Amino acid sequence: MHVLILGGTTEGRRLAELLAAEADDAGDSGHAGGSGDAGMRVTSSLAGRVASPRLPPGEVRVGGFGGAEGLAAWLRQHHVDALIDATHPFAGTISFNAAKAAAGAHVPLLALRRPGWVASEGDDWHEVGSLEEAARVLPALGERVFLTTGRMGLAAFAGPELGAHWFLVRSVDAPEPPFPARMEVLLDRGPFTLDGEREILRAHGVDVVVTKDSGGSATAPKLVAAREAGVPVVVVRRPAGPEGVTAVATPEEAAAWARTLRGQVRVRRGWSRSSPSP
Repeated sequence: MHVLILGGTTEGRRLAELLAAEADDAGDSGHAGGSGDAGMRVTSSLAGRVASPRLPPGEVRVGGFGGAEGLAAWLRQHHVDALIDATHPFAGTISFNAAKAAAGAHVPLLALRRPGWVASEGDDWHEVGSLEEAARVLPALGERVFLTTGRMGLAAFAGPELGAHWFLVRSVDAPEPPFPARMEVLLDRGPFTLDGEREILRAHGVDVVVTKDSGGSATAPKLVAAREAGVPVVVVRRPAGPEGVTAVATPEEAAAWARTLRGQVRVRRGWSRSSPSP
């Protein structure tokens, strides 16, 4: 069985590890792992926006598909039996393309979505619907901003109305303009520690944090550090995803879904091989 994982996230890598381990086990048991039987073949697709991504096990492809039609064609050409969307919660376009492509190619689709963050007692969160709205609320909250939304979308904070603000921009790769006039770049990749986040807020005199509701534990310590320091946090809400797509919250649940589907594929292919020719 051939599984395509739309990845680039911690959860996507973990899922690839789980499924690749099952493929190895099948190989050790004397069963082939290709799509011609019901062994497990795993391909992870990465968008290519990060210069040095952490590569998952199994086959890896990098780059876009050319929209929903291109993805549907890829699914057919490579005989994909299952599609798992494990992209970032804010990578909305690919999720809609995946839903359309899976329907067009008649391939089962599962979304792997880490749960969003939930405010705790003592948090001072200001939820907004976009980066542009986040920029608009900043003047009322602080002037030294810890901006953790990544290198994409910095243009929202580059306007003259925020010219007096100072930004500490944390990103995996160096940002490109347009970006804020007064800015320091911190190149780093999670997971982050609570002590490390406390030190960032203290050392830079941060008085407001801006983040997307990415969820997960890798970048959550900044929320705890902000709560302890009494620093407000602007949280950009997640965009709505495609309707009607089955979703799970953990790689283990996604792997279980793939195993169930593999069993169904085995039954279908076994029936096909044992059926007499017409």
